[in-house]
Amino acid sequence: MARTLRTPDIVRARASAGGGGPAVSDDVQLLRKAVNTLAIVPKSTRITTLGRKSYNVLLYLAQEQGMEKDVFRTPLDSVVRGLDFDSNDHALIKKHLRAMVSTTVEWQSPTSGEGAAWNVSGLLAHARLSKERGQVWVEWSYAVNLKQELLDPSVFARLRLEVISQLRTHAGVVLYEICTRYKDIGRTARQPWRWWYPVLSGNPHTEKTDRLEYRIFKRDTLKPAIAEVNAITDLEIELVEHKQGRFIDEIQFHIGRKKQSALTLARAPAPVDMVAVSRAIALGVSEEAFEQMAAGCDEAAVRSALDVLERRVNTAYPEPLRDPARYLKALLARGSDQVDTAAQAAAAHPAAAALAAREQQSQRRQRWQAEWIRRANERCLSAIEQLSEETQHELEGQLMLTLQGRGAHPSIIKRLGSSGWQHPMVRQEMLRFFGDATFGPGWDKPSAEDLLEIATEMGGDEE
Repeated sequence: MARTLRTPDIVRARASAGGGGPAVSDDVQLLRKAVNTLAIVPKSTRITTLGRKSYNVLLYLAQEQGMEKDVFRTPLDSVVRGLDFDSNDHALIKKHLRAMVSTTVEWQSPTSGEGAAWNVSGLLAHARLSKERGQVWVEWSYAVNLKQELLDPSVFARLRLEVISQLRTHAGVVLYEICTRYKDIGRTARQPWRWWYPVLSGNPHTEKTDRLEYRIFKRDTLKPAIAEVNAITDLEIELVEHKQGRFIDEIQFHIGRKKQSALTLARAPAPVDMVAVSRAIALGVSEEAFEQMAAGCDEAAVRSALDVLERRVNTAYPEPLRDPARYLKALLARGSDQVDTAAQAAAAHPAAAALAAREQQSQRRQRWQAEWIRRANERCLSAIEQLSEETQHELEGQLMLTLQGRGAHPSIIKRLGSSGWQHPMVRQEMLRFFGDATFGPGWDKPSAEDLLEIATEMGGDEE
């Protein structure tokens, strides 16, 4: 059973009286985010970083407008910036608003027993865009069962939206929000690591997540998020792992504070910047793909890479660019200095960057394929070794007849007869023979989906 952190009564009383942190002067405006909304678990579709940031801005503005309203309105440019609403860019914000309405989430506290109740609903109850006298307006509302807790929470975290705006990953934003709530206690609750995965990643549960290994979650999600929060915010977070037997079962975070000058927050929070993602979409890169590529990259490097991509798309030399997302990924993988070099090369000869990207991708694909085949051979070898010695001898006899029938090299046949199937010259023949018979033809040939899974697991250095 997972052990959970019980909030001390003195802290609970302080939170009920005015929030989850120390007193803050009235001239600094903060988002009061209910504790039940910190660890939201998506049940249908993925929650993106920009989506979560936009939702925070809408929630702040709704709290400013007051509980007495049922529907909230504001100019859209006070929520997001960087979109040209006379073009197709309005489709991007419609997509985010649609996701906030249709994405089913479970609302829960990061600490068992702290929240008043469990709820399930959409992030928003409705959303609407309209153009009035040349200005685009957005209106929205919240589910009846959540409105009171969202707009006038009793237990909440005080969040600085200026800090959140600097975080680039969904995991970084969520980790900052949760750790801000418990910074006075000094640690979060202990929860199973699989509980943390959908909360931090923003990904709903799937069959693939059931197969996720902790080391992959730690490498791809936990470490980058911790590094980001420690680098940007006033918190110093440390991962604490708890084992059950030989395996990591639960994790929590210890929270310290850094000395940092106070950040002021204007009466209205800065709108979420969608300039880069809007450019990427216009160049043929999906928002989801761009968000994953750009996470952790320097903003200057992202801008330079988009500049190179835009020149390549517009030039279409020596042929039209077939996969803008792959091209952009190759540029970002090189780092900011190499992207600048690539930009100069692309300006001088537009084909150079494309050729380099294709060569780099080919090398990565070879590494992915080699790793997948190695694992397939290991699985096949393990299956053979689990057979009885009698069965293995029978397999050797069948393999001998097969090798003789197809005219295999005499030295291989000789080694099989004298040393058995485990001899280095014979082992691969046995693996191929047994694998074809047991797993079917093509068992050692990865599909595109297999390679994609390996590429995701191997991470940025190998992608």
